[in-house]
Amino acid sequence: MYDAIVIGAGPAGLQAALTLGRMHRSTLLLDSGEYRNGTVLHMHNMIGADGTPPAEFRATARTELADYDDVEVRETAASSITGGEDAFVVALADGSVVEGRRVVLATGVADDLPIVSGLQELWGTLAFSCPFCDGHEHAGKDIAIVGAAPRAEHLIGLLGRIVANITVVPVEEAFTDEDIRTLEAKGARVSRTPVASVEKVEGGVLVRTDDDERVVAGVFIAAGAMRQRSPFAAQLGLGMLESGCIEIDEFGRTSHPGVFAAGDLAHRATLPGPMASVLLAAAAGQLAAVGIIQSLLAAEH
Repeated sequence: MYDAIVIGAGPAGLQAALTLGRMHRSTLLLDSGEYRNGTVLHMHNMIGADGTPPAEFRATARTELADYDDVEVRETAASSITGGEDAFVVALADGSVVEGRRVVLATGVADDLPIVSGLQELWGTLAFSCPFCDGHEHAGKDIAIVGAAPRAEHLIGLLGRIVANITVVPVEEAFTDEDIRTLEAKGARVSRTPVASVEKVEGGVLVRTDDDERVVAGVFIAAGAMRQRSPFAAQLGLGMLESGCIEIDEFGRTSHPGVFAAGDLAHRATLPGPMASVLLAAAAGQLAAVGIIQSLLAAEH
């Protein structure tokens, strides 16, 4: 019986395991090998590790965890969670079963990209969603924003002072005349026809529409959606927010006693959505671990 089973070994799960291990709480960390930033070459906006490859960051964290006798890591995914507080049963993909007093969900989210030929192949290397993570690397360069007008307008506001020129390209349906006027007033060039394909070429990305093609340094996505990467929120009947994320309190507590959540898959109701960053995911993992320690102390005393 572990004190805590941490499901997911991205920044949130790694930090939760470290905090629990330092407090000598028996912890099992499950690493499925799937990560939201798995295709990303370098992570950014992380003080002390800006520009570090995510794989290197994870490897360093795993080396640090190896120093803690109370932390065990298994290279497998969880397939189901049953039971309740002080008696959770987690079935693993390798066929084994483990038990824990508390559970941390840190499985993150998956990005459903707009259906554009070639986009999936560029995701994380030449196609991005977060200006805070990847905007600076395009300073003084031409970019394209692919997606819906309202989200494109927001990205223009963030990227306009960083990049040289912005071309906004719709997906599936052309922009309305009002959308075009609004986007052009923000200083962007606007394509009249939807994107047909994107592909890597010398110098960046070739963006094709039905009546034009243009080479840019990178593409930012203003469309698509994210979803829970794992089935556990639905499986456990957790309270959810309009964003599609799990509702948590300040210490990562969910609506199910004994279940905590940390990282992109969860946020407080006071926020409009998850604050997707390595630093904030790790901070959420630490808070969830503190919440677990508080919970265990309350039960023990």
